[in-house]
Parts: sequence; structure tokens; C-alpha cells
Amino acid sequence: MAEQNQQQNVNIKINDDILKGVYSNSLMVAHNQEEFVLDFLNVWAPQGIVVSRVITNPSHFKRIVAAMNENLKKYEKQFGDVSSAPQALTSNKTTTGEYKIGF
Repeated sequence: MAEQNQQQNVNIKINDDILKGVYSNSLMVAHNQEEFVLDFLNVWAPQGIVVSRVITNPSHFKRIVAAMNENLKKYEKQFGDVSSAPQALTSNKTTTGEYKIGF
């Protein structure tokens, strides 16, 4: 008997505080064997604040990266190439071994 792929509708709820979103201009990514931690930051010298933290497993993180790459390609196809920040701003490693991405 052949397996049938069934689509399941999932109702997603979102509260007003999450719906309005937060602004982030920097990102720190850390990982261990079991999970990835993404800290979204709002940095305005001389200080910054973590505005959101997402913790996920490695296989889901890989799907997130793939979805982001796919969406960036679609964006650039519609609106043109996005220029990258200078290397000095995107490849700095923190003292804890995390990578800080942003400006």
C-alpha cells in the first residue's frame, strides 16, 4: 500500500508583543553538540542589548540557514544585489568563541 502525503493545517497564534517584532542590527551565534543559540542584538555604541534569543537543534538550524539563503536569492532577484558589510565588521570573533555579525 502506497503512503499518502497528507497536508496538515496548523493554526498558529501570535501575541501582540511578538507580532510587532524587534529591530536587530547584530547577531551572535554560539553552539554546542546539541543546540545552536542565536542572540539578536541591537547595538548602538557604546552599548548593546539582546532583543531576542532563539535556541534550536542542529538539523532545524540547517533548515533555517537554507530558508534564509533561498529568501535572500528571491529578494535579490526582485530588488537587486545586497552588498555585504566590510569584512572587519562581519568576521569578528568574541572572547567566548562566538561570532558577532552585524555593525
